[in-house]
Amino acid sequence: MNSAASRPLDVCIRGQGAVGSCLALALSRQGWQVGLAGLDAAAAPRRGPDVRAYALNAASAALLRELRVWDALPADAITPVDAMDVRGDDGGQLGFSAWTQAVDALAWIVDAAALDEALAQALHFAPHVQRLKPDDPRMQARPAGAATDLARPLLAVCEGRDSATREALGADWHRHGYGHQAIAARLVADRPHQGVARQWFRSPDILALLPFDRPAPGHAYALVWSLPDAQVAELQALDDAAFEAALNAASGGAASGGAAGTLRLAGPRVAWPLMLAQAQRWCGPGWVLLGDAAHAVHPLAGQGLNLGLGDVRALVDVLVAARADTPWRAAGDERTLRRYVRRRQTPTHAMGTLTDGLLHLFAAQDAPLRSLRNVGMSAVDRLGPVKRWLTARALDA
Repeated sequence: MNSAASRPLDVCIRGQGAVGSCLALALSRQGWQVGLAGLDAAAAPRRGPDVRAYALNAASAALLRELRVWDALPADAITPVDAMDVRGDDGGQLGFSAWTQAVDALAWIVDAAALDEALAQALHFAPHVQRLKPDDPRMQARPAGAATDLARPLLAVCEGRDSATREALGADWHRHGYGHQAIAARLVADRPHQGVARQWFRSPDILALLPFDRPAPGHAYALVWSLPDAQVAELQALDDAAFEAALNAASGGAASGGAAGTLRLAGPRVAWPLMLAQAQRWCGPGWVLLGDAAHAVHPLAGQGLNLGLGDVRALVDVLVAARADTPWRAAGDERTLRRYVRRRQTPTHAMGTLTDGLLHLFAAQDAPLRSLRNVGMSAVDRLGPVKRWLTARALDA
């Protein structure tokens, strides 16, 4: 990453998470001059082990390959999902396999810290990326209603769902809190995971075990357990042994024939609130929102980062095409940015609607509805074309 600020910038990016970093790398590969403000992920102080893991689809993996980041990841930081076992709360069951869907993998579970480090290394060698301080004037949001200056670089906001820049731009944040939180942790099982992701849809919780190879190759999982706030508080107050007992009861455990076997914690637990949210405006003269700064969905489908990387792909395509067609037009021209918004709002809205609908469907306590949703899940399991369609949507969100 070039620290010199001598060349005029085309785009300034606020936020150096995975979305901001990938946007900087993708634009740099096109010869665009990019300014990036944010703490270098590789140099960030650690407050303990990082338990985050991403479920990346085929489109996201392809983007990371193009950016030469995928192959730089350690082998044990990427675990392919060969099959998925999804269960309801009254006998419903739905299964997917990479083999029957004729794909290499249904998804890849990627260690978030390893991805951050690989992105930081790639940025270090990116020829057109300059590191800027967050207080650089080119990084500042212009208040809503201020005179437009398209001579300034395009400001791309990738700061996450709590973005202060989005607020300064006057882009209202429409947020619906679920009253639920997700608990994440790393686990080790006494049975091999065999590349199978397991998920339980119940009322009031959704439990996901994602196959992983850290810290125990072939025997580790990344946990994402969504529950109401009060239950999360109770579980987080438990010591490790009591939490493990509750988790094994929820997942079946080896004692009751659970396919994942007996699970043990391999590190700390963290929790965060869940929401469905979207910015009212994703762009304006000279600025644009990407990733969680533009939208947030429930993690039950594991599509959060996939949506953000889809934003990166769309914005880069739109900007490059616009420069080829009208090279005199500034990158921050709102007509160009609206093309990006039109490309991304439909798939993002569809994913938000899907995850929200599934959450409310399985939260309902009504007995007839409970029976119907489980019958429906099993019916879909028997419909090959429907399963292939669902898989295709998830692989290319």
